[in-house]
Amino acid sequence: MSDHGPPSPSRHDGVTMTCPVCQAPFIASGRRAYCSDACRSAAYRRRRGGSPTPPVMPRTRPRRPVTIYECESCGHRALGEQRCEDCGTFMRRVGIGGCCPSCDEPIALAELIDEEVVA
Repeated sequence: MSDHGPPSPSRHDGVTMTCPVCQAPFIASGRRAYCSDACRSAAYRRRRGGSPTPPVMPRTRPRRPVTIYECESCGHRALGEQRCEDCGTFMRRVGIGGCCPSCDEPIALAELIDEEVVA
């Protein structure tokens, strides 16, 4: 007969387990799954979920101040302004962007990287 190692115990009492609530190690006895009655109660409350707290959503920031607009008739561009100063008409949206650091002209991010930017 070959030796397959020590025989495994029929019961697992005395084996160290980790509490699923507080992650503290404890010695299991019987069918005990939690380290204390407080952790057992906390797990029950989590499972039943009396009143879950709503998730906190971050505040949205307006996109208009960082949007480049261009006039269809005269070609004037503006950052954050939807009405053309020269024509007085509403301009079309070019995309998200800012002013060029060297020439101070409004430029869209999509024009710099030659790709469509979704924001």
